[in-house]
Amino acid sequence: MEETLTDEWLMEAVKRGELNRASLLFDRYHKHLYNFFVKITMDKDLGHDLTQNVFMRMIQYRHTYQNGAIFKSWIFKIARNIYADHYKKNKMMVSDDNLEIMDQKLVATDDLLIEDEQHKLLYIALYKLKPEQKEMLLLSKFQKMKYEEIASIYDTTVGAIKTKVHRAMGQLKENYLELEKI
Repeated sequence: MEETLTDEWLMEAVKRGELNRASLLFDRYHKHLYNFFVKITMDKDLGHDLTQNVFMRMIQYRHTYQNGAIFKSWIFKIARNIYADHYKKNKMMVSDDNLEIMDQKLVATDDLLIEDEQHKLLYIALYKLKPEQKEMLLLSKFQKMKYEEIASIYDTTVGAIKTKVHRAMGQLKENYLELEKI
């Protein structure tokens, strides 16, 4: 019975004060959010922490959920905001100086299953993208979100998202080819 309840119905129940319904949303989304955070931060422990923060913020700001809104877009908007807050607080800017540290993280992150040098280069190339570009690719390619859902997260048009994803893919390719030369 509980599997047939939509995410939107569950979130509306949480909004009304039925906080026990949040556990079903957690069960459905914690792995997706964790994978998003691990890929964007390359840190499993931080991925766990940020995932927990999403669900704490979901409860805290449940009153902001608009009935009828797509829950998946809303929860990933929260995730994006949590990552942005963490990014600003810790100033995790990527530079050539810290690529060696990131390379060590890639080797240590066995959940990513980086089996060969090409995959490793791809993740390094992804990591070198600007934060928004990295997010766009993680949401569209790894989380398999539709452009409409991503547009809802970013409060923009589908056309703008398509353009940004296309540019991010171009930059990813450029980064990868640069790394391949090294």
